[in-house]
Amino acid sequence: MTKQLAGKIAWVTGAGTGIGEAAAIALAKEGAIAILTGRRAANLENTAAQIRAAGGEAHVQPADLMKAAEVQKVGAFIAEKFGRLDILVNNAGINITDRHWNKLTPEGIDTLVDGNLKSALYCITVALPFMRAQKDGLLIHTASMAGRFIGGLSGPIYTAAKHGVVAMSHTINMEECINGIRSSVMLPGEVATPILDKRPIPVTPEERARLVQSEDCGDLIRYIACLPPHLCIPEVMITPAWNRTYVANLQRNQR
Repeated sequence: MTKQLAGKIAWVTGAGTGIGEAAAIALAKEGAIAILTGRRAANLENTAAQIRAAGGEAHVQPADLMKAAEVQKVGAFIAEKFGRLDILVNNAGINITDRHWNKLTPEGIDTLVDGNLKSALYCITVALPFMRAQKDGLLIHTASMAGRFIGGLSGPIYTAAKHGVVAMSHTINMEECINGIRSSVMLPGEVATPILDKRPIPVTPEERARLVQSEDCGDLIRYIACLPPHLCIPEVMITPAWNRTYVANLQRNQR
């Protein structure tokens, strides 16, 4: 059976854990050659080992995506090694514990904006020249339900940055559709990833089991990547059926 992404070059950021790890593995299973980027080389090597054990091809390219020069170095590797880029999974992101206005510092604000918005923008500036030259390419960005709805859980700066990611993705379609480039933004609800460890109020193992899992998001990313090039999913949400916000509201209403 022919793999749908055979020979495609897929660059996945935040590929060492969580959604990025799951996405890289899912794309590689469909035949994509995976380029894995993140800050922690050991985690990236673990993802690469899983891909290689399944017969896939993976290349580890560590970088701090909050630094434009390091992002450009990954782009130079892609240009020299492959000369093309078919898929960018713009997944790297970060949150902090002291995320609300009464505790936010300028350093915390910089971390959230740089780690969730500027890093994504830097990666796009690397990806688009490849894709314009090819007249083909797909960008998939991990935002959040906080990127569409304003609430108190994720914190104001994370929410603002993820709103920026959503807007950023739509503007790529507005400007680059004439070049055969498609941009999709995924808005997950609560996902059982290591970022939950940064929550001010811990999420219990029982609650985590009911959340969206990284593999669920990875499979959605794989589905989007396998669509024919005349189709685009501009925006998609994925949430737990057991939505903790809905459940809490129901419990309050029943008091």
